[in-house]
Amino acid sequence: MIKNWVDRNLKGDPVIWAIVILLSIVSILVVYSATGTLAYKNMGGNTEHYLIRHGFLVILSLAFMWGAHQIDYRYYAKISRFALYISVPLLLFSWLFGTTLNEASRWITIPVINKTFQPSDLAKLALIAQMASLLARRQQTIDDFKESIVPILLWCGLICGLIAMTNLSTALLLLVTCGIMLFIGRVPVKYLAMLALVGILAGAIAFSIGQRRETAVSRIKDYLDRSEIPFQAKQSYIAIATGGMLGKGPGNSVRRNFLPHSYSDFIFAIIVEEYGVVGAVGVIILYLGLLYRGLVTATKSERAFGGLLSAGLSLALVMQAMVNIGVAVGLLPITGLPLPLVSMGGTSLIFTGISLGIILSVSRGETEEYGMKKANDLRKVAKAA
Repeated sequence: MIKNWVDRNLKGDPVIWAIVILLSIVSILVVYSATGTLAYKNMGGNTEHYLIRHGFLVILSLAFMWGAHQIDYRYYAKISRFALYISVPLLLFSWLFGTTLNEASRWITIPVINKTFQPSDLAKLALIAQMASLLARRQQTIDDFKESIVPILLWCGLICGLIAMTNLSTALLLLVTCGIMLFIGRVPVKYLAMLALVGILAGAIAFSIGQRRETAVSRIKDYLDRSEIPFQAKQSYIAIATGGMLGKGPGNSVRRNFLPHSYSDFIFAIIVEEYGVVGAVGVIILYLGLLYRGLVTATKSERAFGGLLSAGLSLALVMQAMVNIGVAVGLLPITGLPLPLVSMGGTSLIFTGISLGIILSVSRGETEEYGMKKANDLRKVAKAA
């Protein structure tokens, strides 16, 4: 009975479904533990407040994922440009008039419900989908600079530049994702160099008039000068160093009381502290498994758009996860990027769910087309016999 329900409702790659559910469980457990001090300070000791709130957002993210995977992935090619047109004014508005948190105005407060929305999450998803669409439609004329390359470079420069005004690390990660998609899409190397130049130009403008220049310079200096480790990085290293092989156990983190943003930017440190090296390796394997299954879906896709879409979204999610983990263990400068599917968040969780739903939609579409093709072949054989 359960198997029949799963087969009817959870279509697409079952491994991706399993990975997402496991990471969602990890998220609820670790966020509940990491928000203990925050709840004590802000909610009068009501530790269930953030558990309920985050649990609801996780369920909502899964609901969006389920909804997105029910839609034929080819439909996303039609709406990606419209989403980009919406993203541009939203990014401009958030930069100039948005709600400021942590010295950056990346958010727009939605009236009536009084909840914040981060336009960069929409812009990232829209740009990747539009890149896949443009590359797929122009595979036969991919060497035509004016017709095929210029629109791609313009969209990448515009969106990454606007995001960089308030969030340099997200813009850089998105630019790298776009570069990999161009490589997968058989774009000549000389045009990849042009994308790098566009990125440098957009970054220079963001450094000149954006909001994060001083923060970025300070973080890079702190990373290069190892004689004095920033407070939050030091607390993260202590959490990881004291986790041991099996960790201190769920809910037994000590560093959550000292580590800023332990429930978002540095949640991996809490995972290591409570679940040890074994738990940390398990989480990394889940992300690598997600990347592998996303790329398998891409290679199985008979349409260029489906393959590029699945590859781009998978790479964007897993690269962000690896950057977050790299920051927590000291391999990279502090960035402020959350751990996808695990960190506490609002719009980031929702758009992560939508991205995964689109990957599943590609997987589902290819599976159904393969099944129909096989059934037609069997009918032809039976008819010939």
